Amino acid sequence: MAAAPLQPPQTKAAATPRRPGLRPDIATLGGIAVALAGIVGGLLLEKGSIQDVAQATAAMIVMGGTLGAVLVTTPMPVFVRACKGLGSAFFERGSSTATTIESLIQYAAKARKNGIVSLELEAASIADPFLRKAVNLAVDGTDLQELRKMMELDIALEHRNGESMAKVYESAGGYAPTIGIIGAVLGLIQVMKHLENIEEVGRGIAVAFVATVYGVASANLFFLPVANKIKARFHHSLEMKELMLEGVCSIVEGLNPKLIRIKLDPFSDESAESAKKVKAPQGKAAQAAPAQG
Repeated sequence: MAAAPLQPPQTKAAATPRRPGLRPDIATLGGIAVALAGIVGGLLLEKGSIQDVAQATAAMIVMGGTLGAVLVTTPMPVFVRACKGLGSAFFERGSSTATTIESLIQYAAKARKNGIVSLELEAASIADPFLRKAVNLAVDGTDLQELRKMMELDIALEHRNGESMAKVYESAGGYAPTIGIIGAVLGLIQVMKHLENIEEVGRGIAVAFVATVYGVASANLFFLPVANKIKARFHHSLEMKELMLEGVCSIVEGLNPKLIRIKLDPFSDESAESAKKVKAPQGKAAQAAPAQG
């Protein structure tokens, strides 16, 4: 019986960090909880009641009117994308710039030792689509300038999409208070029909202004903060992509891994904090020097 032919040993790809999972954003959830607790607590301290502001019709007018105005303003694909992106305001991806830099340094060391084609196995296992695309282009021998142009185009498109998503919630934050005033006026119209009963008039006026509360509160506690949080999210994402692009371009240029680390360190939060700590004692020493002289 013939012996089975020996299989050539396969090169095992270096361990590539998985894409970090989602985790709740404590700042968003805690901020909303603190804001609601402060408003409701103030209402209760003034001897008010939750039922005073619990009006389904007012909520229907404000939310329905705001939704309709946003739909008129926003193209449907952008609106759908903004609804899908709402989760980014409440959940964050635990990405670390330091981990990304370390991965790029490992790729640079391997490419410098074995050639950039040796990164083909690593490219297939990279979780981040942007970094995987950039490394694949580098492995395929794409010209450095063309590679940079293609990846910068991806960054520009993501920036445009992020701005359009945030604009949807900014528009809602602008429309909601005005729709709330409309709801208050509609409530006052109904009150004016019953001027013969003074007690009902007073109660009706109080109820009418609930729509204004809903409009102002939804704009300043939800829509506008969510828009700003979405902006912060995609700004961080763009910064990470710029880090990846600079790292891959440095690998294509054949720079020393130590030089690449020095080049990418400004992107790291840890390096920024350490730089501040270094500058602080130097500033104190500079102030103390004239006093000693």
